[in-house]
Amino acid sequence: MTALSTGIVIGAGLRGATRLARGHADGLRDMESTPEGAGRSFWVAALCLPIFIALRLLDTDSAPASGRGFVAELIGYALSWVLFPLFARHLATSIGRAVQWPRYIAAWNWCNAIQYVLMLALTVPSLLGASPGFASAISLVVLGYGLWLGWFVARTALGIEGRNAAGFVLLDMALSLLIARVVMTLSLG
Repeated sequence: MTALSTGIVIGAGLRGATRLARGHADGLRDMESTPEGAGRSFWVAALCLPIFIALRLLDTDSAPASGRGFVAELIGYALSWVLFPLFARHLATSIGRAVQWPRYIAAWNWCNAIQYVLMLALTVPSLLGASPGFASAISLVVLGYGLWLGWFVARTALGIEGRNAAGFVLLDMALSLLIARVVMTLSLG
């Protein structure tokens, strides 16, 4: 694949994610729906890595205090991009949606970029001296939005009912909690 086509794929993925993030199902048209396209959508993990590192460095409460902690955070980052798609594939297959899984994972991956940008934007009020209560309220709103976006992407990309889409969101949350636990264990030694 040429550099130009890589740029086109990334541009299309981010454009589609932006549409989906605004509640427009037609954002899926910009996503590749093939297994190869799902694979290419993992490029977004590399695009989000600098944001992830910035978030970890800006969060003085959970910033890794050692090299070991930083490596644990990077392992957690990689696990978060890999585990959910694997489990989601099994879940999609179990409900008869294996064919739609590549489109779903592509959309899920690209929409993660939107969520990373929002998380980075969340740090601005705190950096500007906003009260902890205000920052917490904004965090809660963004968390709710992230849950809705995950639900919307699952429902739309997989063509499933809302309650089934909620199952994918719960799976994502459960794996995130498990990964956080692994990161904490690795950090402490």
